[in-house]
Order: sequence, then C-alpha cells, then structure tokens
Amino acid sequence: MLRGSALAKLDEKGRLKLPSVFRAVLELKPGSEYFVTSLRGESVRIYPMDVWLRVEERLARASSLNPSVMRFKSAVNYYGQMSSMDAQGRVLVHPLLRERADVRNEVVVLGQHEYLEVWNRIAFEERLNGDPLTDADLGTLSELGI
Repeated sequence: MLRGSALAKLDEKGRLKLPSVFRAVLELKPGSEYFVTSLRGESVRIYPMDVWLRVEERLARASSLNPSVMRFKSAVNYYGQMSSMDAQGRVLVHPLLRERADVRNEVVVLGQHEYLEVWNRIAFEERLNGDPLTDADLGTLSELGI
C-alpha cells in the first residue's frame, strides 16, 4: 500500500526519481510498467500497470456512451502515456503533462493507496490551505466509519 508523502525532484529530462519509501513498495509488485496520467491536468497520477488494468476493466463494463465515461477516457488518454521505471528508480512524465501540471524541479509525491499522485509543491500547499479539511468533512468521514 502506498501511503504518506515525500519530496522529490524531476530532472531536466522530466524523469521523476521515485522516493525510496514508495519505490520499496512498488518494487514488490511484478513488472516495472506504469501508466502516467492526470484527471484534470493539475497533478500527475502514476498507476502501476496492474492497478491501471483494473481501472480499464471497470471502464470496459461501463457504457462508452455515458458522458462521464467519455470525459474520463478523453482526459486520462490525453494526459496519459506508458512509462517504465529505469534501473535508477525513475519514471518519465511526458512534456505535455509536465507543462500542464507545472511539475518541474521539486515536487511532492503522495501515496494514494494504489497509485502515486505528484504535485507542484507550492500549488499543493496552496490547495491544502485554500481548501482545508473541515468539521463537515470529518462528520462525513465518521458516517463512513473512518
């Protein structure tokens, strides 16, 4: 399970060196293939291929005429590309997504259970401060048994 956060850097070629805390978990999974994408272009999502294939299986069962499904597929395919982890533990984020999400130099990498989410550190901290966890959120989480 991928949890917690770590600071990381993208090199000049757009390769993200996966933080060791996440790399240790990912190396236990079979294969070194990833689907690197985004939902809205504000952050990067790195899915291990086995996780992404499960998402695709669920999509295949949904109607391709459903507008939400169509928008989701368009977004993840527009921003998405396959990437492999190299021997140094780096994963390439392609130029279109790097530019749109403004992920250059220092980033924050968040473990989101089955995938990683990568943010421009400043943008993420502004988002946290601008949209903090509220008492209403805590109430909803309580109702969900969390």
